Amino acid sequence: MEDMPPGFRFFPTEEELVSFYLHYKLEGRRNDLDRIMGRVIPVVDIYDHNPWDLPQISGDLCQGDHEWFFFIPRQEREARGGRPNRLTTSGYWKATGSPGHVYSSGKNSRIIGGKRTMVYYEGRAPHGRKTEWKMNEYKAIDAEAASSNSSNPPVFTLRQEFSLCRVYMKTKCLRAFDRRPSAVLIGREAASGRAHGDEAAKTSRHQNPQMADRTSSPESSSSSGDHGNPSQTGESSSNWEMGVDNQPLWEWEQLNWF
Repeated sequence: MEDMPPGFRFFPTEEELVSFYLHYKLEGRRNDLDRIMGRVIPVVDIYDHNPWDLPQISGDLCQGDHEWFFFIPRQEREARGGRPNRLTTSGYWKATGSPGHVYSSGKNSRIIGGKRTMVYYEGRAPHGRKTEWKMNEYKAIDAEAASSNSSNPPVFTLRQEFSLCRVYMKTKCLRAFDRRPSAVLIGREAASGRAHGDEAAKTSRHQNPQMADRTSSPESSSSSGDHGNPSQTGESSSNWEMGVDNQPLWEWEQLNWF
């Protein structure tokens, strides 16, 4: 990290991981780029190591980070049609949830890869103990196989020579490992939420005009200086309550309004 500016951190999006790093690794035609990628995403069979040992063997430009990236070569048993061995010396990786897709950005968004999430368990199944270690495994789509069936509904074939994984520890920090869309999309979602709130407020006033009169009356106005109480107006209440997954950012009991 001595040759990098202060504050540098390797923080790629899922699209960049699949369309750039995994794509060029699978092509194998850029030796110069392969050496550079090795500093952030080395080739490691992570199933030969326990997850807490992986930070020490990660790329030298990711040392000290809180997430680590690796190219995983295909196991021999996978090449023969078998299932991958995800056992380590102290436990095992177990897939959780349903496999998902990675999409390209832009107006013509399309599927460019597959993704699945795994959780690490200490011990042996079925009595393993769930840990905070997690992994996202990415695989690229075989573009030639997808284009050859262009006249039919797309049937995607995943390339198996290499997969790319992101290893991290589960955290309750809101902004850790942020893979949300760009600020433009977030702004559109917020604007849509405000429009929905205004429409709901109009509907409520139409259904209960007496409540609307009391809300807009001089007695309930803010002439007394009580501007900070969000319970008086629906708009203020919705703004304070707006958070991730529609959960309030703070508990009401923790706020000192006066």
